[in-house]
Amino acid sequence: MDFPTIHFLTTLIFLILISHAHPTACATPSKTSTNFIKKSCNTTTYPSLCVKTLTPYAASVGTNPLKLCTAALAAAIQATNNCTTTVSKLANQKGITRPEARAIKDCIGDMKDAVYELKQTLAAMGHLGDADREFQWANAKTYASAAITDAETCVDGFLGRKVNPTVKKKIRSCVSDVEKLMSNALSLINHLY
Repeated sequence: MDFPTIHFLTTLIFLILISHAHPTACATPSKTSTNFIKKSCNTTTYPSLCVKTLTPYAASVGTNPLKLCTAALAAAIQATNNCTTTVSKLANQKGITRPEARAIKDCIGDMKDAVYELKQTLAAMGHLGDADREFQWANAKTYASAAITDAETCVDGFLGRKVNPTVKKKIRSCVSDVEKLMSNALSLINHLY
């Protein structure tokens, strides 16, 4: 299968999954679904962030662990895209030095790779009903871990380079938030079965 076809199928799966996990203003979450999210989030590294992020999805998640993982991945993808936009805007500021520009460019590439890995995670999750469930589950965990590594690589790219502390702080803050969401999604995936 060629890359455009894989990209199209991954995007299609993502859109289908996200349409079932997007928070809705009309639906009222039940106490059961809210409690399910709280209990599930207790297994994550950042439980309070997990609850805050995923409670808006409670009505569509219900008590379905797979939908919860999908919602967590959707939140991580959205945050990663937002972070990439933030980093891109920093690249266009006046007074950016060449070392800063290189580090920012590398970071943008790392964050785009992280989005790709998270979408691959979603694609693998879409195949958990297949006969090779264990293989797909392993793939999902591997891709989610790779996304975290990509985000860490972005921040590491500023080590040893002369970069404006304000620029570095903005990027580090943005990427740190993304890593937390990715970590929570991975933890939920790890506890899926």
